Amino acid sequence: MEPNLAAQAASRVKLLAKGNRADLARVLTILSYGDDRTDALAGQLALSAAPGRVISITGPPGAGKSTLVSAMLTALRKRGLPVAVLAIDPSSPLTGGGILGDRIRMERHTDDLGVFVRSLGARNHGDGIADNLPAMIDAMAIAGWPLVLVETVGVGQSETGVFKLADISILVSVPGLGDDVQTMKAGVLELADIHVVNKSDLPGADIVARQLKGMLRLRGASGAQPPVLTTDATTGQGVDELLDAIEGIGFGERTGGRRARIEAQIESRVHRAVKNELADALRQCSKSISQAADGAIHIQTVAQAVTIRIAEGLKSSKYAGDLDVESNPLDT
Repeated sequence: MEPNLAAQAASRVKLLAKGNRADLARVLTILSYGDDRTDALAGQLALSAAPGRVISITGPPGAGKSTLVSAMLTALRKRGLPVAVLAIDPSSPLTGGGILGDRIRMERHTDDLGVFVRSLGARNHGDGIADNLPAMIDAMAIAGWPLVLVETVGVGQSETGVFKLADISILVSVPGLGDDVQTMKAGVLELADIHVVNKSDLPGADIVARQLKGMLRLRGASGAQPPVLTTDATTGQGVDELLDAIEGIGFGERTGGRRARIEAQIESRVHRAVKNELADALRQCSKSISQAADGAIHIQTVAQAVTIRIAEGLKSSKYAGDLDVESNPLDT
């Protein structure tokens, strides 16, 4: 890493700690780039971050997650708590940025200095989370936002990545989704700390709540069963009870979220580094790819050539000395 990038990152984190909203916005923008500046800043944030409180709100499309988050903001502000929101929207197919639907639904909080809302694009992640989300959560904590709500894009069963990053996870369901509740991926129900059946004014809300309670009992989730609540986010009904349930669970004994965020950040950076090595190797093996297209060599031969190029690139890296030589798979 270039020394000036590290110095710039340290300077930005120092400014971030002063709590200026514009500095926080700039840091979040840099973290969305996915380049060397992002890595430098993410590394500095990981060193400087204080443990924050993270609540995830996830669930299928149409469950009213954004409206529920907006209602939670209103209720939390009435209790005097400053709150930041990272709202993950579907990505634009043209720019990769968020479509900003969540932010539009939270416009009522625009003038409230005790609320900070940032929309993010989900990019290519299949787990409903955005690039460098762990580092963004760290940035929020350093900037003085002790509570962060993370709303994920509704992508159904694959929307599980955020459970690892949050201290408390809320899974939102809604009546009228047919068999969606019954066909949820095994384990997803148990991952949630709180279940919310939103749009409780619709017929069937009580039935969905009973079904959830029954499935949780049948699946034998260890420990106490997670609460199943009903809300009507448009009117705010049930939102105070939801906040009471969050307080009842508490954050004091929950340290897994912070550890998971660090691991997820490292995984994201490794993924990007390997992806870059793969792109370089493919360029270097363009002749072999052409030969395979002509039928002169087998595609597996090309794959082996690419693998060798990646291994050579990693072994020549300035970080190669950090590898355990005896267990280094590149030497086998």
